[in-house]
Amino acid sequence: MDEAIIGPIELVGAENRGGSAHELDRGKRVGMQGQHQVTCIVADDHPATARAVVSILEEHGVAVVGHAREGEEALALIAQHKPSVALIDLRMPRLNGIEVTRRAQRSSPGTGILLYTAFGESALLTESLDAGARGYLLKEAPLDDLIRAVETVAAGGLYVDPVLAGVIARSQAGARIPTLTQREREVLRLLSDGNSNEEIGKSLFISPETVRTHVRKAMEKLDADTRTQAVAMALRQSIIA
Repeated sequence: MDEAIIGPIELVGAENRGGSAHELDRGKRVGMQGQHQVTCIVADDHPATARAVVSILEEHGVAVVGHAREGEEALALIAQHKPSVALIDLRMPRLNGIEVTRRAQRSSPGTGILLYTAFGESALLTESLDAGARGYLLKEAPLDDLIRAVETVAAGGLYVDPVLAGVIARSQAGARIPTLTQREREVLRLLSDGNSNEEIGKSLFISPETVRTHVRKAMEKLDADTRTQAVAMALRQSIIA
């Protein structure tokens, strides 16, 4: 998989990692999604990293509403502020990022969890997406990728670090791929773009109830517990792109 960029889902080949530093300018639009300010909490137990991340986010118009140094504090801030995005370090004291992701689904289901980590192992990526994370970004990524990831997750899409595109493809090699109908794939594709049932229905000329039926059937075939998990699994297995 060399490159697939469709709507808010970002899955970019590793050779595209080295974009121009001037590309940061495009991130200045991240601060507003429609008429709504993007809000974010940052959770990282390394103060220097946290300060740098907060600085770049604020420079690009994102309202950073809280900073946590361990997992339980991050979870409390998510429940309190219900931000658009929570940028969470994978390895933190007390609760790790994956467990924060699982629990945040209950306290603030509208918050997109973007895991920010130095670890690129395929098992961690898979576990993170299965837990409900909407983004996975390596700390070695250039700053324009950070802005791009926050923008994508805030819009309701999924973002996977460019370096890990090949990991996803390799992890699915030889795996049994569930068979989804064309309509189920279309619905998941539009769902991955952050569309509501009503918006998907209008695009496909079907009712919102029919959309829900297609989502439910796709979830059953993928053995997914949530809509976000279904989209993540379909992305990883190249059912949608």
